[in-house]
Amino acid sequence: MRRKNKSRKKKVTKIENITKKILQALKASPDKTFNYRQLSAKFGVDDPSSRNQIIKKLSQLAANKQIEEKERGKFKIVPNIDTYIGILDINSKGSGYVEVEELEEDIYIPNNNLNKGLHGDEVEVYVYRRKRNGKSEGEITRIIKRKQMSFVGIIELQKNYAFVNVQNAKMYTDIFVSKDKIKDAESGDKVLVEIQDWPDKADSPFGVVTEVLGKAGEHHTEIHAILAQYGLPHEFKKEVEDYANKLDTSIQESEIEKRRDMRKTLTFTIDPKDAKDFDDALSFELLENGNYEIGIHIADVSHYVQPGTILDDEAYERATSVYLVDRVVPMLPEVLSNNACSLRPNEEKYTFSAVFELNEKAQVLNQWFGRTVTYSDARFAYEEAQHIIETEENTIPATISLTGKTYKTDQKIADAVLKLDELAKKMRSKRMRDGAISFDKVEVKFNLNEANEPVGVFFKSSKDANKLIEEFMLLANRKVAEFIGKQAPKKTFIYRVHDEPNEDKLSSLQAVISRFGYKLDLRDRKTTTSSLNGLLKDVQGKKEQNLVDTLAIRSMSKAEYTTRNIGHYGLAFDYYSHFTSPIRRYPDVMAHRLLQYYLDGNKTASEETYEEKCKHSSEMEGLAASAERDSIKFMQIKFMQEHKDESFLGVISGVTEWGIYVEIIANKCEGMVRMRDISDDHYIFDPETYTATGQRTKKTYQLGDEVYVKVKNADLVKRHLDFTLLGKTQPD
Repeated sequence: MRRKNKSRKKKVTKIENITKKILQALKASPDKTFNYRQLSAKFGVDDPSSRNQIIKKLSQLAANKQIEEKERGKFKIVPNIDTYIGILDINSKGSGYVEVEELEEDIYIPNNNLNKGLHGDEVEVYVYRRKRNGKSEGEITRIIKRKQMSFVGIIELQKNYAFVNVQNAKMYTDIFVSKDKIKDAESGDKVLVEIQDWPDKADSPFGVVTEVLGKAGEHHTEIHAILAQYGLPHEFKKEVEDYANKLDTSIQESEIEKRRDMRKTLTFTIDPKDAKDFDDALSFELLENGNYEIGIHIADVSHYVQPGTILDDEAYERATSVYLVDRVVPMLPEVLSNNACSLRPNEEKYTFSAVFELNEKAQVLNQWFGRTVTYSDARFAYEEAQHIIETEENTIPATISLTGKTYKTDQKIADAVLKLDELAKKMRSKRMRDGAISFDKVEVKFNLNEANEPVGVFFKSSKDANKLIEEFMLLANRKVAEFIGKQAPKKTFIYRVHDEPNEDKLSSLQAVISRFGYKLDLRDRKTTTSSLNGLLKDVQGKKEQNLVDTLAIRSMSKAEYTTRNIGHYGLAFDYYSHFTSPIRRYPDVMAHRLLQYYLDGNKTASEETYEEKCKHSSEMEGLAASAERDSIKFMQIKFMQEHKDESFLGVISGVTEWGIYVEIIANKCEGMVRMRDISDDHYIFDPETYTATGQRTKKTYQLGDEVYVKVKNADLVKRHLDFTLLGKTQPD
């Protein structure tokens, strides 16, 4: 009897992820039927408890119509019934949503139904319940493709093993690492860990430390962690550097003979004062008929970066240079980016050019595209060109503080700058009339000392000299795309497209800006763009400018690369490409190659091949932008660490159920006041009005309110900036 009682108390082993396992087994052989014995054998179980679990689950799945019973006890998958494929988006609470293209709404996935799915994974999901709180609910049944396998986190060592806590709110699990796979990491180090396996019965995936980044919180550790988090390299492999260094970068007569020689045409560059690579140059010549020949000359990167080489493979994988606060991670090795391909003053260079004949109205009368050789007569910083435009002087005083060189500007160059500025303003004016949107968002920049510590903040905005260059780069990009896009039969090309904004996002923008007294006219495209431009102009210099600029940009669709042209909404162009920055963008290299390919008389290139390359380039651009934003946030937090005892005036930039976001007016640093930390009352969030209201005092804090704050916590490791709310009046 005792023996019998003991056996009854024996622990029953539950089959983990039994739904997922059964559906996967049946889907792997969709034309076959399976009984519980066959499935037990597949799962490697033979005890009565496991068999009963399988029998019970088969009945449930059949009742839910996920599988069907073809014969007594024999089951088969029901194809495409309430099963979809999509991308998993995990929220900070640990549950998720699957975005499915063919459905209007996302599918809600409770945490216990994620079945090891991670943020960004491509997954198969079964919808078992409709319209729960307005959302369909489902369960992940198969992981088709992992978004990423490597993660950045802080390692914690135990006696015989370690765990890596991933620094990402969307990662709901830590990663287990056995003691023999931690490299030389110590507790508290930031590491890069790669998932190798996730056993069925394990709560955490198993991984291996691939790189020890350094002590958490240290400057270089955190910058390298930002790059590693997005899978971005911080240096070139030796074989890539060696290949680039062995390239013949000399200017050869035999190559010049194949190109249009424009070395005697007045040519110069205008770039930021701290620029090290110069992608583009402008040439200017007054023609006998009174018109102007203006050349947009772009570094001929494709001459050096040949398809099928290790250099091209590396450039494609990177797809873009990454601009962090304290450094640039280039797409190409320095021998090319800063030397051979950089259009430095007083040097001959191979270039790819778009040359236009313009009249006084800035209308294009003739155009020419092709490979050239050019000579840059001068290099200007934007500040120097701006000086000419503002004073209309033909000389510049000593400019050591800007470019490190002292010289006076040739009258011909000064006259060229003034005429180019005049033509650029006419082109810009026409773009605005055609419906382009003028996004001149203020950029936050940092003054860094020798140790890369932020000692000051300044704001960068576009002036006439910046807009001069922008307009001629836009002209080249537009005309190259138009030249290919209008050819018949259709030819594959790289377009930079921008879809029309989502109406719901514009309505949300309208709701926010109404609190500041602004209004949009959303009747049609013309009134929408006109009122958007009016809004962006009206907020300039106001306390709410950065908030409104940011929200307006977020209301727009995301620009991307594709072979399928739909035009560019924001620029109001029917055809647009990226042609003018091949040193830092791989799509521009592809555009150069394709343009030359068609100039040589070839038929169309493979659309499928280039569409795949476009998709990769868009994805890498997104990762680079995220890394750049994270580096700015890191530097803002580092800057605010030194100002913990000061009070700052800020603008409420967001209100949520968990806190109030405040952007400091003086330096654009944004942090959060946690709702639970506001001590004078208990505040309730109203999502309709973006307002937090005190239950007792009825005091309100809403979007756009000016408030005073003080730094409570500046966490470099988690990249969190927390504020203490001091109120709406200046504290004593």
